[in-house]
Amino acid sequence: MSTYPTISNSLENVSENIERGNRKIEWAASNMPILSFLREQFVRDLPFQGQCIGVALHVEAKTAVLLELLAEGGAEVVVTGCNPLSTHDDVSCALDANPKISSYAKRGVSDEEYYEGIEAVISHNLTLTLDDGGDLIFALHKNHKDKIKKIIGGCEETTTGVHRLKSMEEEGELKYPVFAVNDTPMKRLFDNVHGTGESAMLSISMTTNFSWAGKTVVVAGYGYCGRGLAKKITGQNARIIVTEVDSLRALEAHMEGYEVMPMVQAAHRGDVFITTTGNCDILNGDHFELMRDGVILANAGHFDVEINTKDLEELSVSKKVVREGIEEYQLEDGRRINVLASGRLVNLATPLSLGHPIEIMDQSFGMQAVCMREMVMNPTYSSGVHPVPIELDAKVAEIKLRSEGIEIDYLSETQEDYLKGWEFGT
Repeated sequence: MSTYPTISNSLENVSENIERGNRKIEWAASNMPILSFLREQFVRDLPFQGQCIGVALHVEAKTAVLLELLAEGGAEVVVTGCNPLSTHDDVSCALDANPKISSYAKRGVSDEEYYEGIEAVISHNLTLTLDDGGDLIFALHKNHKDKIKKIIGGCEETTTGVHRLKSMEEEGELKYPVFAVNDTPMKRLFDNVHGTGESAMLSISMTTNFSWAGKTVVVAGYGYCGRGLAKKITGQNARIIVTEVDSLRALEAHMEGYEVMPMVQAAHRGDVFITTTGNCDILNGDHFELMRDGVILANAGHFDVEINTKDLEELSVSKKVVREGIEEYQLEDGRRINVLASGRLVNLATPLSLGHPIEIMDQSFGMQAVCMREMVMNPTYSSGVHPVPIELDAKVAEIKLRSEGIEIDYLSETQEDYLKGWEFGT
């Protein structure tokens, strides 16, 4: 049993938070048909009986539906946040009230408290991990090697985390199997494109109360998240500039009709800058010196490293909160640069952010759930990063289509033979 205090022991008005959190969870659950379908199977089969699942995710209502599903499937679930600003305290309290779930997640924690949450999760007898960004897995490998031998495997759901895990694998440091859920089509094509695009755009709008129409928006990175943002914001009548370091992605952005240029050229043109790269120093001192007065900077990547706020502080003569969730840095010449959510994940860390839409997370968390079950039911995977079996993707897609009342065609035997054969010609 962990000696770390859960959220229920560190907040006032716990009962009010529990009631409010449960309302949020119930609303999300009623609109997540994939997890509802899986719940019937998990309650019947109890695939996680005897397992202890350690979780580091964005703790909000949709995440709670997944965690309750895992608990209903027999697991003991212990959870903390994967970002200091993304936890909804009422949802965390509601989870902690579940006798099979312990929640250490709390909003607005310091860096030290954030890592204490990770340690609190690790203090349990974990057998599976569910991660967003890789901090939980990394802490296990760095500081708790003795606990790794009990772990069957895990899942990682974000681009940044998968990159970290692949680096660990290349160096021979990843000691148990992990599914790269981020790389599966059911995640990338919907969560990254539509989820990040819609939620980041909406969060920026609610935080600033600005219109997109007529503005020049610089999107840094044209991966799945970047292209989703560019597409969604174009629909709001904004002009899009894309910056890239990958020639193929840059060409793709160009062929989609966007302007493509280096950030040093885009810096003096943009009204809004959104980073989506998963890398550091995308916006730095060289760019801040060129930016126009009143620009908005937002990060839609996982960690708060894409906007170099240290450079910005060194260039600034003053800094103040001008609106909840917006910090204004004033430069020596009077120009003002506004940073949203302290440079953290904008779609989850601003005061009014709600994260991805419910339907999108139903798909992503459906993949997480079936991948966790696969890891337990088929414990033959070797240490390292593994692609998600395509049949799991197809199954979750079928559940989603069925819930939407959508039917599709199926191959006939003749068509299957044709695709498998090589003798057929004109």
